[in-house]
Amino acid sequence: MPSLPLISIAGLNSDDFAVRRQTAAELGRACREVGFFYATDHGIPESVLQAAFAGARDLFGLSPAKKEALSIKRSPHNRGYVAMADEKLNPESGSDMKEAFNIGTDFPEDHPDVVAGKPFRGVNFWPPIPGWRSQALNYFDHCLELGRTNHRGFSLDLGLNEDFFSSHLSLPIATLRMLRYPPSAGKIEREDGAAGAHTDYGNVTILATDEVAGLEVLNRQGEWIQAPYVPGAFICNIGDCLMRWSNDTYVSTPHRVRPPERERYAIAFFLEVNPDSIVDPRDTVPDQKPKYEAVTCSDYLASRLNATYEHRKTS
Repeated sequence: MPSLPLISIAGLNSDDFAVRRQTAAELGRACREVGFFYATDHGIPESVLQAAFAGARDLFGLSPAKKEALSIKRSPHNRGYVAMADEKLNPESGSDMKEAFNIGTDFPEDHPDVVAGKPFRGVNFWPPIPGWRSQALNYFDHCLELGRTNHRGFSLDLGLNEDFFSSHLSLPIATLRMLRYPPSAGKIEREDGAAGAHTDYGNVTILATDEVAGLEVLNRQGEWIQAPYVPGAFICNIGDCLMRWSNDTYVSTPHRVRPPERERYAIAFFLEVNPDSIVDPRDTVPDQKPKYEAVTCSDYLASRLNATYEHRKTS
């Protein structure tokens, strides 16, 4: 058994309110005590997941020139290709040995928010691979629905209306990130050399991995523990924005990726809320003194991303 909680998410879709509330309580306990959990019975077909991983392998197999044509440096909206060592999740430790590719909500160029230049409302970059876009967006949409389901559980656990977060998730900031970590060949200069120790920035992360080990989570005893691959399960964790929104009721836990022995692939879905949503702990825990000032989601996310990339500023 993994050392992180294993939770069947199916209960959140039950017609029985008592079942939904019981599942939400399990979810809330994990969010308070660990900040990480495995989600099972999530409803995402294995075929959809495997198609996404196949797409990741095809993408990262493109020539350097084709990948650089899709560079995130060309986007002010956090979309596109991140080259090896271009990112520093833990700036004090140095560059991460990984490459990545970000996809956001798919807006057409003539969408009013794109034309107006609103934060995180840009167009995606698409690799020249037949069928790639539709497969990636299919996986994106499934993850978004799972993220919305999780938020219904958060609402119930926090004692809020079950649909509290629904209006904040109508057209959220969401990023699907494909990741490739090269093999370390036994040479490990940094324990977190593949991805520096960090917390995630948003509300919740939904992570799928292959069977190659690498992800580690910092437990409450200050020990790094492995988060191994569990067949049929996603690894989910709370991000800083939801910790802030819940007034530290939920915890955003540091984690890292060790340089893997073999090539490793992972796909992370980072879910924030709508860009203009006000993140204010007075709305979720009104009986507590707020530890944080109210801020829009887009302003908060931009401040965090700008510290990660030295080469650009994010709108």
